[in-house]
Amino acid sequence: MKEPLAPQTLNLGAYLSAVREGIRSLEERQFADRLWRRDPGLWKTDPKNQEIIRNALGWLHVAEKMEKHLDDLSEFVDEVRAAGFRHVVHMGMGGSSLAPLAFGMILPRPEDSLPLTVLDTTDAATILEIGRNIPLRETLFIVASKSGTTAEPLAFGEYFYAKVREVKGDRAGENFVAITDPGTPLVQMADKRGFLRTFLSLADIGGRFSALSHFGLVPAALMGVNVGELLVRTRRIVRACGPSVPISENPGVILGAVMGELALRGRDKITFLMPESMATLGLWLEQLLAESTGKEGTGVLPVAEEPLGAVSAYGEDRLFAYIRLQDEMDDSLERLVTDLQKAGQPVITIRMEDRMDLARELFRWEIATATAGAILGINPFDQPNVQESKDNTNRLLAKVRQMGRLLEPNPTLDEPPLHLYSYGAEQTENARDLLKTFFAKTRPGDYIALQAYLTETPAITKALQTIRQRLRDVLRVATTLGYGPRFLHSTGQFHKGGPNTGLFLQLTADDAEDTAIPDTPYTFGVLKRAQALGDLQALRKHRRRVIKVHLGPDALQGLATLARIVEAALGIP
Repeated sequence: MKEPLAPQTLNLGAYLSAVREGIRSLEERQFADRLWRRDPGLWKTDPKNQEIIRNALGWLHVAEKMEKHLDDLSEFVDEVRAAGFRHVVHMGMGGSSLAPLAFGMILPRPEDSLPLTVLDTTDAATILEIGRNIPLRETLFIVASKSGTTAEPLAFGEYFYAKVREVKGDRAGENFVAITDPGTPLVQMADKRGFLRTFLSLADIGGRFSALSHFGLVPAALMGVNVGELLVRTRRIVRACGPSVPISENPGVILGAVMGELALRGRDKITFLMPESMATLGLWLEQLLAESTGKEGTGVLPVAEEPLGAVSAYGEDRLFAYIRLQDEMDDSLERLVTDLQKAGQPVITIRMEDRMDLARELFRWEIATATAGAILGINPFDQPNVQESKDNTNRLLAKVRQMGRLLEPNPTLDEPPLHLYSYGAEQTENARDLLKTFFAKTRPGDYIALQAYLTETPAITKALQTIRQRLRDVLRVATTLGYGPRFLHSTGQFHKGGPNTGLFLQLTADDAEDTAIPDTPYTFGVLKRAQALGDLQALRKHRRRVIKVHLGPDALQGLATLARIVEAALGIP
């Protein structure tokens, strides 16, 4: 098991023999050769799934295909700069936004590069803040949607198109770029409005596998990232994971075998440990793994950005992935990994020489995800439960069109400033007992998901992370934190399609400010509330354990109150 081009070290303890057996089984199935031949039989045998799979494996050859577009990308960047643009706003969801977000936060770029803002939330305060802080006339807006019908980026596009139209009139389209598949409604819109450019991506690549296609590389090029070097690094890992490489030396397949085999044995939560500077890679990995594997009652739950804890805080359902950045060593992470290994916890260590190795990691984890999916017997290239929440939201918004308002249920319990909504057997007189009863349902191997339909700020994230750490340390279960609606295109698939091991705490608050969506009878605030309610309905349909807490007019104050109640419910003095 040696990977000279993509170093990784396995410390699996008692699980090493199971992984070796899994690798032997993959060799007998000729997994690598069949993967590169796009054989859908590796995952499913029914015609419907096989058709989906056949049309979703273009990412295997994305590096060589995108190298042909390097000159075009370079010329486009020159055109944008010559036109006087001073800022870029990339508007997408899930796979269409998380790679640009990771590239922007992680990769080195020149000092004179165009600043890029990624918009992937329907939170009105965030949208308004972006509008106030950009030079509207000199900002290039990218509308990114593979299907060309994704509700959120289309709404963002409508909002900012109307704003630009106020200052540029019929020439507003010059400030817009589309990235989508051929023949989508977004192509037609871009043509009608005279967008500066429409990039047609590779149709045989699914959204969450599209990081190294136009969806990731167009914004990366605009930021001044060395896109050619990204593809060079990708080609190296492609060779290391190629069909002629023995599986015992294939870094991507080995990683997938570890995830799949350990998940079958109850260690189905992969916890990412990485430097703070690499944190947004965790968001990208969340959507890749959760949306790909969380279905048919199984899956691998990614746990990203969980506060570091003592070894005793982690249960026996974890697999740890330590991503070690050679030139940014973190002593606290090194100590924790050493302690975890001594305690017998399985750990994979992946060594990156520098941040440009990010491209290598994206492809390694894509291969690993496809491999884990084959071991788990699921189709890693569909997302059946993502559409479910969308359909619920659309039904709620249809009612808004008819009645002029969003119909929402009454709370189970009011404890100002909090309003609590319980959907189980909990019948209590105060919030502490309600949460105590709820947390008592936790079993070994469960996880707790904080679903925050809130404005994402450092202060709110810090407050949520504090609550998250308390829950992890006392209940000794894995915890996740996702901002809505971003997580609906990510871990949301796992929440409904994965194993019924989650306890969900949905958090909402009043909107401090709001703004209308052009050509609709509702605001972004109403849309976000409908998305939260639609997801809540989907969780209940799948008999998930869930409580909603509305934090009131001041989200930060509400979180402080909730934190005290959570601590009391957990018995923390």
